[in-house]
Amino acid sequence: METACDIVVHAGSDRVWELVTDIELPIRFSPELQRVNWLDGAAGPALGAKFEGHNRNDEVGEWRTVSHVVAFEPPKTFGWAAVDPDGRYGDTEADPAKPMATWRFDLTPHEDGVLLRQGVRLGPARSGLSKFIDAMPDKKDAIIAYRLAKLRTSMEANLRGIKELAES
Repeated sequence: METACDIVVHAGSDRVWELVTDIELPIRFSPELQRVNWLDGAAGPALGAKFEGHNRNDEVGEWRTVSHVVAFEPPKTFGWAAVDPDGRYGDTEADPAKPMATWRFDLTPHEDGVLLRQGVRLGPARSGLSKFIDAMPDKKDAIIAYRLAKLRTSMEANLRGIKELAES
């Protein structure tokens, strides 16, 4: 269960990198992410750094995640694994090796600037999606397709926002 979107940004990789590693930036474009902050004294992105996100949507309500930076290769790759620290969805072990979702930005040089890709892989840990599948197992494929479509719409808005900021 994964999806990705990409966009060409007419800007240098350093500028695009600065934007994608600003964990507060998606709040401006995301319908779900409400607030975010670095944890354990981290002042910015680094391999192993953690940050907390507070999210909300109409289907699931509000939830909190803790994300572990699992990929950090400036200025090419920034990725994080989101876990359920509160056990809200049934998993009591918040293990970044078994996240609810793994998010990633990849920057690739392009003749017009940077090809920016944002992607997400859902699972293997339980998430809000699991509750809907548990309640309607016969509609599993439709539930997954619906969630992936919503995530794609959100990622497209985020990428357009990053592009606009980088190019301005």
